[in-house]
Amino acid sequence: MKNRNAKKQNGFTLIELMIVVAIIGVLSAIAVPAYQDYVTRSEMSSGLATVKALITPAELFYQENGVATAATLAELGTAAAANDLGAIGSALAAGDPTVTFTFDADSSVTGGILTFTRDAASGWSCAPTAPAIAIDGCS
Repeated sequence: MKNRNAKKQNGFTLIELMIVVAIIGVLSAIAVPAYQDYVTRSEMSSGLATVKALITPAELFYQENGVATAATLAELGTAAAANDLGAIGSALAAGDPTVTFTFDADSSVTGGILTFTRDAASGWSCAPTAPAIAIDGCS
């Protein structure tokens, strides 16, 4: 015969709650670094796309004028603050065939610089400084 006065157990035990917290901790320990890497890669790609958009106008300037080192950012159709993640720099007008993208301090690529340099024999090449993350189009 059942005891009708016995109370049914409600809720979770402390062990069950601790297991759930441990599982969440392990998942977040894996997910947070993967997310930070994803954000860094996406910001690097955004900076790369910003600078690569200047390569074609710089080449057109070179084809029309015979030198790539006289173009300003305005002549290439952009401004230094075209991307919210950093600043575009160009030494073209100073005689150096270099276009750079320097990431701001508030981005996940703090201190990172993407540098595109034009060589007369091989064309444009890209070299990232920090961090050492390989992205397509710049190694």
